[in-house]
Amino acid sequence: MKILVTGGAGYVGSVVAEELVKQGYEVLVLDNLQQGHREAVPKGAQLIQADICDLEAMKQVCQRHNIYAVMHMAGETVVEYSMTDPRRFFRNNVMGGLTLLEAMLKHNVCRIIFSSSAAVYGKPHITLIKESHSKVPVNSYGETKLMFERILEWYGKAYGLKHVSLRYFNAAGASEMLGEDHRPETHLIPNILKVALDKSSSVNIFGTDYPTKDGTCVRDYVHVVDIARAHVLALKKMDSISGKAYNLGNAGGYSVMEVVEAARRVTGVKIATKIGPRRPGDPAALVASSQLACDELGWKPEFPEIESIIETGWKWLKNHPNGYAC
Repeated sequence: MKILVTGGAGYVGSVVAEELVKQGYEVLVLDNLQQGHREAVPKGAQLIQADICDLEAMKQVCQRHNIYAVMHMAGETVVEYSMTDPRRFFRNNVMGGLTLLEAMLKHNVCRIIFSSSAAVYGKPHITLIKESHSKVPVNSYGETKLMFERILEWYGKAYGLKHVSLRYFNAAGASEMLGEDHRPETHLIPNILKVALDKSSSVNIFGTDYPTKDGTCVRDYVHVVDIARAHVLALKKMDSISGKAYNLGNAGGYSVMEVVEAARRVTGVKIATKIGPRRPGDPAALVASSQLACDELGWKPEFPEIESIIETGWKWLKNHPNGYAC
């Protein structure tokens, strides 16, 4: 069974591709390598270097390969950029997604699992977010994710496209072989660990005046391997759960300062911090209820504690101090 993973040379995509290979699937990784890394493509997967916005390239991929399903993870992800340059987000995340769908329908590829985000919820009005929570994104990143979810709903109704959206919260950690290497790196945990590795002098704390326990933002961190396993579970149950969206999180949030303290315990290093102003578009707290994924997918996080998540990322970074460049 052949699975196409768009963005499969990126952080989450590469670990999803790795898990698929382990599970015995034939895996095609499609990535333009602008943000992804050739070295992150797992052994056993085939790399196709192409852009999802290139319709002819997408048609050729779907025509030449007997693809059973697509796991769609390609797109823009940096929230800060989504506030200053929304055009690139709508082009890549929406127009690119539509291009992919057109190629899929042209060649009868009728299953897709979409990598969505907690950003679709905007600023939640309850502590524990369920899938039914109102969706009012506060940045163009979340807007594009929500738009594509709605596009999938209409394509399902009109064309019979089977689709599942996985709204994961803050992906973190590493598998034994694959880890996080963004350039520039904007995610909290790898930036904290770079300070511990003496690659940076301090980690930036964006805002200490949020209505949270210590004034810093609260996020729900979920291990990247747990996310990958959820994709495989959704694939196996695709025909019975089509049309649904699932949160992926740990149902427990950690503030930025709590994550820093956990990293200090894991690494044994005193990690310096630098306090700065809030970033535009950052909600105070995002914590998931993943009960629906547990009940319907049979999903259960194997790395629920922040220390275990950080520990895997720390191990990978020590072995790859320059990321995939070493």
